[in-house]
Amino acid sequence: MAGARGVTRVAAPLRMQVVEQLRGMIVGGDFAPGDRLVEAPLCETFGVSRTVVREAIRQLESEGLITIIANHGPVVTELSAADTQALYEVRMSLEGLAGMLFTQRASQEQRAELVAALDGVAAAFEQQDLRARLAAKDRFYDVLVDGAGNAMVRQMLRGIHARVQLLRGLSLQAPGRADASLAELRRIVEAATAEDADGARIACEEHVREAGKLVLETLRRNDSGSAS
Repeated sequence: MAGARGVTRVAAPLRMQVVEQLRGMIVGGDFAPGDRLVEAPLCETFGVSRTVVREAIRQLESEGLITIIANHGPVVTELSAADTQALYEVRMSLEGLAGMLFTQRASQEQRAELVAALDGVAAAFEQQDLRARLAAKDRFYDVLVDGAGNAMVRQMLRGIHARVQLLRGLSLQAPGRADASLAELRRIVEAATAEDADGARIACEEHVREAGKLVLETLRRNDSGSAS
């Protein structure tokens, strides 16, 4: 685990600062799936009390990033290949719907924000910083889902995206995936700006399908290697 990071006791409540930093460490690979999260070292890392760490762990448990195991404690959630396939199937349907609704409902300002978010993804992908890449893609999805104007879709995708965070690094770090992902996002934007609702839906579904395919291949390869 990385050395002491600490949190700034201003702006966001202390608990949320720890939540954000711990989430970033999990998504960024500082902790691997199945790793146990021990309170004392986390308190030292963030410079906070056990109460704050426990609250942060509960928050991330609700997001699906952490699992509490009886008589063992909190661990980073491990997703099986079957869990992952189910997750990406639901995500594909919901993001396809979000893309279609965005095209039908988004304001001109929101369309401009989506173009700007795509530019942000392109800039982030020129870096080798996984966290920067993931943050840029998060911004893109936030704009897309907000522009869809459907609170239920937003709520459901928020829960799915939280769990997908555990897996996205597997796809984005694969050779050639960043360029392919950027091209897929560009097709989403092109369809949305052309007011092609079906095209936007198909482009969103294809993006999720390709990412899910790569993640599943990686998980199955890792499982096969562990079994051999």
